[in-house]
Amino acid sequence: MGKFQNTGLPDWDWWGKLWPAPSETLRELGISSGTTVAEVGCGNGYFALPAARITAPEPVYALELDETLADELTSLADLQDVENVEPIVGDARSLARHLPETVDFVLLANVFHGVGNTAGLVEQAFDSLDSGGRFAVVNWHDMPREATTVAGSPRGPPTDLRMTPEETESAVLEAADFTLQRQVELPPYHYALLFER
Repeated sequence: MGKFQNTGLPDWDWWGKLWPAPSETLRELGISSGTTVAEVGCGNGYFALPAARITAPEPVYALELDETLADELTSLADLQDVENVEPIVGDARSLARHLPETVDFVLLANVFHGVGNTAGLVEQAFDSLDSGGRFAVVNWHDMPREATTVAGSPRGPPTDLRMTPEETESAVLEAADFTLQRQVELPPYHYALLFER
């Protein structure tokens, strides 16, 4: 299967303008020391690497369909002496099968808008979590693309793919027996919904 629609990896320069302190964002979402994490669509590790520093020695399973990006993540982890990130090349639509164990936290950042079968992915996240585990969906706000600029240029998915928090919540709760915990605003253009299994 191909990658999700409009979920290409931005370069780290403008990614860093949106998320200048990824560790702080991850802590705000509830990732802490001793948490086992699976990140879906991790790219080359902008969130996976800081997550691994937070959770150490517990693993961060970094799932990525693009083998080249997974290889970049492996190289970056080696350069940064991050030993507990475990890149996995695989399709998120079979997430539970790719993980060696259930986890405490599944992170889906900037991917949900491009998933054709959201129900299937949500079910996989649910099946990948321990009882009481948490699922975080980070999404672009439903704003016109021309209004979400980074370094002077419009960024993010096309306007018609963006989802309101209510649409994201409905898609998740219709697919699996999650409970919505809270919504977190992630300025300037994102929100996160946190669910519990």
